[in-house]
Amino acid sequence: MKSVAVNQSLSHRASLSLPLRVLFEYFNIQDISDTPDIKQLNQLAEGFSGQTEKHAPEFVEAQQFEHDPRYYETIVAEAAQVPTRDRNWHDAFNAMIWMLFPNSKQRLNRFHIADIKAFGAHPRTPRRNRMTHFDECGVVLAVPASCLEQGNNLLEALAKHQWQRAFCEYQQAWGAQVFPLIFGHAIYEMLLNPFIGLTAKWLAVVVPDEFIAASTARQYALADQALEQRLLEFDGLSSKQVLKPLPVLGVPDWSEGQTDAFYANRDYFRPLSANAQPTLQLPLVGK
Repeated sequence: MKSVAVNQSLSHRASLSLPLRVLFEYFNIQDISDTPDIKQLNQLAEGFSGQTEKHAPEFVEAQQFEHDPRYYETIVAEAAQVPTRDRNWHDAFNAMIWMLFPNSKQRLNRFHIADIKAFGAHPRTPRRNRMTHFDECGVVLAVPASCLEQGNNLLEALAKHQWQRAFCEYQQAWGAQVFPLIFGHAIYEMLLNPFIGLTAKWLAVVVPDEFIAASTARQYALADQALEQRLLEFDGLSSKQVLKPLPVLGVPDWSEGQTDAFYANRDYFRPLSANAQPTLQLPLVGK
């Protein structure tokens, strides 16, 4: 995916959407007009190496692999290196997700390699297409174990495209009983220039109650553990009845102008299709 140019009106973090402000504060990125280079990304990754059992792989200039016949996922698996374009927001966000969700990213890579070995690199299998979509555009909805009743109510509303109920009636549940965490690096990139139509795919996970009051680093570690298990549970998204759409700008506090008229836009907040299948994710249950 081609990296987008940063909207010049967003040259200061205060102008960014909430998810980007949180991410940039966490990684201490002060000036979004100065995209981190590969050296900086590897330095950031070194700082995370002691926080989790698994580490992010090394980020290497993509041009080094220009004549490498191996597929991207194969390079990651065999070389423990991620081909990365220098000073490119799309790839920089991907690197940050590797730091935040190392277990889940490695698990997706293993699923890709299993399918490549079984069916070849091209064309992608349906499972690999779904994993790639989630890798680019996924949002994790983390629900603490003690919040399952409220969480399932909200998730059911999302799954049924009951947008007013999910985003307005349950507004106070967001960030209190259901915690949205962006997994797809393309979502972060598109939030640099947000637009009506920006949509993710959500996957819900159960996290321990300690998640609620935990530090940001600990929250990501718990979410990563839960997401990896969820991916295993669904066999790497082998079924098309798992992921459901999430209009990103509708998440409370993730965009400005969240009025009744905004949520009434049926071109963005689309009704459920008559032949839509229920998600296999629900009901969410504790361990």
